[in-house]
Amino acid sequence: MLCITPELSIDEGDIALEFVRASGPGGQNVNKVSSAVQLRFDAARPGALPDPVRQRLFRLAGTRMTKDGVLVLDARRFRSQERNRQDAFDRLAALLREAAERPKKRVKTRPTLAAKRRRLEGKLRRGRTKQARGAVRDGE
Repeated sequence: MLCITPELSIDEGDIALEFVRASGPGGQNVNKVSSAVQLRFDAARPGALPDPVRQRLFRLAGTRMTKDGVLVLDARRFRSQERNRQDAFDRLAALLREAAERPKKRVKTRPTLAAKRRRLEGKLRRGRTKQARGAVRDGE
């Protein structure tokens, strides 16, 4: 079990890991060892996540989410397979933690009367300044 929050945890059996060859630094090791990790989590599977969390995850994941609802994370930051694997799990947990947070409801507010007056006075002041910049006439 991978614990995300006290209320939310996912089964590690729902996560598929695939090890692929990584580009970048590593010398000859890059050509021989599959150190990059491709993590796949089926978020669309019934029971995997609560509906509100799933919807927020779809919005947060963007292009990392396939049309079928599978979240794909590539981890190739490190040279070792184990560190990349841990990095992929950490990034999944962080993304799910962010999706699990309920957004705060926006409370509508109105500007105060004093704020409206200040805004209008500022507009008048700017208008007068601009009017004073009029064209220069002959003889002045």
